[in-house]
Amino acid sequence: MTIEVVGIAVLWLFLYGYLIVASIDFGAGFFHFFNKVSSKNYQVDRLIQRYLSPVWEVTNVFLVFFFVGIIGFFPDTAYYFGTALLVPGSLSIVLIAIRGSYYAFNTYGARDSKVYSFLYGASGLLIPASFTTVLTISEGGYLSMTGDTVELMLGELLTSTYSWSVVFLAIVCVLYISAAFLTYYAYQAGDVPSYWLFRKYTLFWAGPTILASLLVFFAISGHNPDHFERLLEMSWMFVLSFLFYAGAVFLIYRRRYHGIAFLLVMLQFFAAWFGYGATHLPYLLYPHLTIYDGFVNETMAQALIIAFLAGFALLIPSLYLLMRLFLFDAEYIRGTKPK
Repeated sequence: MTIEVVGIAVLWLFLYGYLIVASIDFGAGFFHFFNKVSSKNYQVDRLIQRYLSPVWEVTNVFLVFFFVGIIGFFPDTAYYFGTALLVPGSLSIVLIAIRGSYYAFNTYGARDSKVYSFLYGASGLLIPASFTTVLTISEGGYLSMTGDTVELMLGELLTSTYSWSVVFLAIVCVLYISAAFLTYYAYQAGDVPSYWLFRKYTLFWAGPTILASLLVFFAISGHNPDHFERLLEMSWMFVLSFLFYAGAVFLIYRRRYHGIAFLLVMLQFFAAWFGYGATHLPYLLYPHLTIYDGFVNETMAQALIIAFLAGFALLIPSLYLLMRLFLFDAEYIRGTKPK
C-alpha cells in the first residue's frame, strides 16, 4: 500500500465519521420540525432536543479535518475543485450557518418557533444534498477545462440523472441513519411513544435507501462505465453491506437488540462507503486528477498521517465520553437530570 493510498484512506475514514454523526444530527433536525408541524407527541420533540443539545458542536469536527487534510495531502484539488465548487460550497456554508443560528435563537432565545425549526429541518436535508456535488463532480463530465480555467457546467449537473440519484440517496440515507439511531435512543430512554414512532420511520426509510442505492448503480453505469466495472469487481463489499442492512432491519422489525441493530447500520454504510472509495481510486477527479498527481513530499505526508491519526485517536474517546456523560447518562436520557 502506497503512502498516497494511506493518506486518502485516513481522510476517507474522517469523512465516514462525518457521514454517520452528521446524518444523525441532520435527520434529527428534520424529524424535530416534522413532528412539530404534524402535532406528534411533544415528548418526541424533547427526546430529540436532548440528543441535539450536546452533539451539534462536535458534528463538524470530522468535516474540518477532511477539508484541511485534502488540501494538505493533495494541493491540486484546490485548483480543480475550488472555483467549480464556489457556488455549491458557499451554499453549504450558508446552510451550516443557519443550523448554528437555530441553537442561538431557538434554544437560547425564542422558544418553539416553527420558522427556526423549518430552517433547521430544511437545512438538514439541503446540506448533504449540496455536499454530494463533490462526489458527483468527481465522476467526471461536469467540469470544462479551457487552458488554465476550470468551469462548472451547471446545466449538465442539474440535468444529470446520476447527479439527482446521488442527491436522492444522500437524503434518504440521512433519514434512515438518523431514524435508526433515534429508535435505539428512545428505547434506552424508555420513551415508548417516541420509540414506536422512530421505529416506524426506520422501517419506512429502509426501503427507499436500497432503491436509491440501486438507482445510483444504474445511473453510474451510464455516466462512468469504467468506474461501474470496478464496482462490479468489488461487488462483495456491497453484498456485505446489504447483509448488514438486512440484519439491522430484521432486528428493528423484531424489536430486539437495538444497539446491535444500529451497529449493523454503521457497518452497512462502512462497507458501502469504503467499497465506493476503493473502486474510485486512483482518481480524485475522473479522468483529470489522481491521488498521485501533486501529492505532497513523503516527509510531509508522513507527518500529516501521524497528526490525523492522533487527532482521530483523540476524537473517538471524546465522543465516547460525550455519550457516557450526556447522551446515555441514565438521568439525562430520561430528561430527569437537574440542570
